[in-house]
Amino acid sequence: MKLILTQEVTGLGAPGDVVEVKDGYGRNYLVPRGAAIRWTRGAEKTIESIKKARTSRAVRDHDSAEALKTRLEESPVQVKVRAGETGRLFGAVTVTDIAAALSAASGQEVDKRTIAVGNPIKSLGSHEVTVRLHDDVSATVALNVIPASD
Repeated sequence: MKLILTQEVTGLGAPGDVVEVKDGYGRNYLVPRGAAIRWTRGAEKTIESIKKARTSRAVRDHDSAEALKTRLEESPVQVKVRAGETGRLFGAVTVTDIAAALSAASGQEVDKRTIAVGNPIKSLGSHEVTVRLHDDVSATVALNVIPASD
């Protein structure tokens, strides 16, 4: 199945790219989530507008991505989660929790889709996550998971 990506998809491509994927992956995952649209001959204009918007944002955002990277890497970010008496978490720290903490710490909105967590965070303490801020700018952020005081 041939698709046009409308969002960044890790391991597949950037917005405006035309990709060939398995039918089930495209039909059941990418298209329903709005990450891609079906490729047609008429969609060539859509590709050009997506790429034009992406390049204008890329030029404008590269410097702000570098500035945000230095702000995020300066000091550890505190993530408050519910935990039991022994320090075990109720569930895991989600990328939504991390995005909210990063946005609060940096003062700038961080999209949860740009956060890559290696293994699920299920314990208190220090952890590291990678945030892709731009095509060629990634920040490694130190997280300090602490219990929330209810």
